[in-house]
Amino acid sequence: QVQLVESGGGLVQPGGSLRLSCAASGFTLDYYTIGWFRQAPGAEREGVSCFSSSDGSTYYADSVKGRFTISRDNAKNTVYLQMNSLKPEDTAVYYCAAKRDMCTMSPRWYAYWGQGTQVTVSS
Repeated sequence: QVQLVESGGGLVQPGGSLRLSCAASGFTLDYYTIGWFRQAPGAEREGVSCFSSSDGSTYYADSVKGRFTISRDNAKNTVYLQMNSLKPEDTAVYYCAAKRDMCTMSPRWYAYWGQGTQVTVSS
């Protein structure tokens, strides 16, 4: 059974950091491109970052570039999203998702999804 489980969300003050984890089971992440997405209340789901399975390339939305870092630990079959210098506008439910082949920031192309983890940035 293919499953993705996110963890690491929570409440943090502006300027703080969080590290989200996306643990996979039922398949090996090496062969899948992993994307991180987020969805704020009343907003569409948007792509945040992507880790390409083909060559390890990483991609970031302009809004998080320089603040977020995506990485993968093959031994743990887990992808991480390190989030630094968090802002109130980063508040959302964060999801990881898996697909074959190339990175894309469009959620429609991802076949497998986790349940999401809430990130709240507030003082």
